[in-house]
Amino acid sequence: MKWEGDRESSNVEDHRGGRGGGGGGGFGIGGKSVGLGTIAIALVASLFFGVDPGTVIGMMGGGGPAPQVQQRAPGPQAAPANDPETRFVRTVLAYTEDTWTPLFAAQGATYQPPKLKLFEGRIATACGTGSSASGPFYCPGDSDIYIDLNFFRMMQQRFNVGGEFAQAYVIAHEVGHHVQNLIGVSSKVQQAQNSMSEKQGNALSVKLELQADCFAGVWAFHTQKKEAFLETGDVEQALATATAIGDDAIQRKTQGSVVPDSFTHGSSAQRVRWFKRGMESGDVQQCNTFEASQL
Repeated sequence: MKWEGDRESSNVEDHRGGRGGGGGGGFGIGGKSVGLGTIAIALVASLFFGVDPGTVIGMMGGGGPAPQVQQRAPGPQAAPANDPETRFVRTVLAYTEDTWTPLFAAQGATYQPPKLKLFEGRIATACGTGSSASGPFYCPGDSDIYIDLNFFRMMQQRFNVGGEFAQAYVIAHEVGHHVQNLIGVSSKVQQAQNSMSEKQGNALSVKLELQADCFAGVWAFHTQKKEAFLETGDVEQALATATAIGDDAIQRKTQGSVVPDSFTHGSSAQRVRWFKRGMESGDVQQCNTFEASQL
């Protein structure tokens, strides 16, 4: 992926520096101890899902609301470091800004970019305490994206997926959730889920996640058109990552069987299909998963 020398976003905040973290065999959430087995599943399940880890763990505990988590105030923000990894994140975020700003303008709207906050260990958010173990996530409460960059290395080591474009896909997916938040899709889905059965709510969640994958594909299309940043093998990296985090792949890995009615983010084939649909068309209108006859 060719990105060095391109514009870097000013919307990246650095909250790293050894604040937060710690812990032995588990940590307390809502008065209960969450063991390493549960955390391991949440780690896989929250990858690219765009939600706070507390939400994932809460869903695993029976589908209820996310438990309250003791929050820690983040340390003082510092200027982001200038190492290649941090500059890469700033550049990818700039790519998303350069994609969504004109797409919103074409509809007579103004794109409000999210802040992307780098952290280590734990960080207080409007959605509860974010943990490094969760992977990158988007918090609609404060419209911010949270990333511990160590997760990208862990992604390669534990799931054998990675590479710069795969990492960029992760960021673009979280930005896709931000776009959904701006246009009101997220709030409508949440409101509808309040009056649905768990099975119906899961199906709606799948459509939300697949749309974010499609939005990530739209980003890739427009960035490639403007920057010609893709190299041989880059797209395959993203598709391999989308395959690895499909609900069926996760369930097969963690519980040995697949239960489609419990899917909340889409199968491997669906995630690949919708990312490719966005990337091949570059058309936001092609990402209407909510009215699609087939996912």
